[in-house]
Amino acid sequence: MKKLFSVLLVVAFLLVSCTAESTQKPDLLLVSTTSTQDSGLLDVLLPAFTAQTGYNVQLVAVGSGQALKIGEQGNADVILLHSPAAEKEFIANGFGIDRRLVMHNDFVIVGPPSDPAALRTKPTLVDSFKVIFSSTATFVSRGDESGTHVKELTLWKNAGLNPSGQPWYLETGQGQGATLSIASEKGGYALTDRGTFLAYKNNVDLEILFEGDPALLNVYHIITVNPEKFQNTNLEGARAFADFITSPEGQKIIAEFGVAQYGEPLFFPDADKTDADLGLP
Repeated sequence: MKKLFSVLLVVAFLLVSCTAESTQKPDLLLVSTTSTQDSGLLDVLLPAFTAQTGYNVQLVAVGSGQALKIGEQGNADVILLHSPAAEKEFIANGFGIDRRLVMHNDFVIVGPPSDPAALRTKPTLVDSFKVIFSSTATFVSRGDESGTHVKELTLWKNAGLNPSGQPWYLETGQGQGATLSIASEKGGYALTDRGTFLAYKNNVDLEILFEGDPALLNVYHIITVNPEKFQNTNLEGARAFADFITSPEGQKIIAEFGVAQYGEPLFFPDADKTDADLGLP
């Protein structure tokens, strides 16, 4: 009788174990920008998503350009990034589906409090880049094909300038937080998203010296990697994350993030809007 009881216990244990294994959800591989990580937003969003859905998230934080390359190799399930033109090309080439608007903040130009190029006195964004160029003041670029880097290169081009190869133009090849730290050490200027700057503000000797131009809008989208091109992707998990981050709960987290600590939100939720509403083509 004891032997039979022991056998039944073993069988019951195996059944429970098999059921648990069969119901365990596969991990979700999220590739996102360094700005969403460095700002601390994902430290709040991801635990809330896991608690609601049961999906554990493996995060890879890189620049938008590298994020798209990872997606093109099928090494991501879902991508959160801020490089609209490159995102559209990614979709057009069949690598991604279900691109959704998530949120925005803006880019700002930061620099040392002494402001050697006198950016504070410049009325336009073009004037700001022209005076940095003519003053040969140090400018620290991410140089990593990120959304921020792409935006910066566009702004130089709009000013009719090419800083590449100039001795005062430094490329870090690193994320936004590291680039801000280097700009602070070098007493240089940098383009950054506002959210990351606010998160790093107390650790760097930099101030916002130019802001507010419509061209500095910084918009984030979520894209699911195309399961027809990469059959091993976690489509259900990717959809669950896209649904969550654009849901009222996810958007509320975004809207409130940073307010208590910095006195202002670091990002603004946009799931109820369209690209056209934000002035994007």
